[in-house]
Amino acid sequence: MTTSNRTKLIKRGAIWGFILLELVFFSVAGRFLSLSQTQFMDLDNMLLLLKQSAPIGIIALGMTVIMINGNIDLSVGAIFALSAIVMLDSQTWPIFQGLGELGVIPVAWGLALLTGVALGALNGLIVWKTGVDAFIVTLGSMLGYRGLVFMYNGEQPTFLLNWTLVDLAESNVLGLEFPAIVFILLTVLIWFLMTKTVHGRNAYAVGDNREAAVNAGIRVGPHMLWNFILIGFLTALSAVVFYSASGSVNPNDGGLYELWAITAVVLGGTKLTGGSGSVINTFGGVIAIQLLRKGLGHIGADTETVNLVIGLILIAVLFLDRQLNIKGKGELRI
Repeated sequence: MTTSNRTKLIKRGAIWGFILLELVFFSVAGRFLSLSQTQFMDLDNMLLLLKQSAPIGIIALGMTVIMINGNIDLSVGAIFALSAIVMLDSQTWPIFQGLGELGVIPVAWGLALLTGVALGALNGLIVWKTGVDAFIVTLGSMLGYRGLVFMYNGEQPTFLLNWTLVDLAESNVLGLEFPAIVFILLTVLIWFLMTKTVHGRNAYAVGDNREAAVNAGIRVGPHMLWNFILIGFLTALSAVVFYSASGSVNPNDGGLYELWAITAVVLGGTKLTGGSGSVINTFGGVIAIQLLRKGLGHIGADTETVNLVIGLILIAVLFLDRQLNIKGKGELRI
């Protein structure tokens, strides 16, 4: 086996090996350090972990597509909050009062998703038409969209509890609750998009070499626009899934979600420079982060320690990825 093939194999399997290591470590450490009588790998605990992974996980799926494409989106946290506010607040609008608790649900969901699509499309249009780097564009839109969040409701929480909506959001199949089901189904759908369609193949081509993609006849601008629309849609869908059960949005909600999503994507092996990545491994990256947060909490670590550990692991992963890439390039030169 060549060094290049070994490098690819290590990258594909690393996140799953890391998850296995986490499960073993926290199961053993939990016996001595945890104050809880619940086993870390208890089935209910793992099902809850899947549910808790969904909000960041759904956004991370879209971030994977964007990063494979050679871009990044820093505005997802603000889009998440604004979409949630629209979903909850629209249910109180007089125009929809005659629909009842059940009838207003698809309208509220539709308006929230439309909000995400519109904001994502705005990001994509600016990147396409101006040629400004997506990092700069979405950094600006992150601040602008967050400003809209604070302006929308006078910096006050938006609250509405529709019990029909809550019952729907808390439904489950075989122990898997609604958020976990949506996360798993979306992982399969985005995997299919990226591996079995022309759009997915084009995303890798554009991320790997944009100039070559243009020469190959790919309409790079519209292609990137659709990917920004996709991440806007998925971010709004994440808000719909989460706040359907919660019923209360604070203006600061979604803060740092962009960093958590990017961390999960990078842990899953997607390159920051584009052209390489895996949706399935992003799923693993999300689970790995949630396992770390839950596992460290299980043995009594505080939030600051959790963030420190995840930050150090991310730095180590980036360093390892760089070293593996250097070795792979060295072999190609030989």
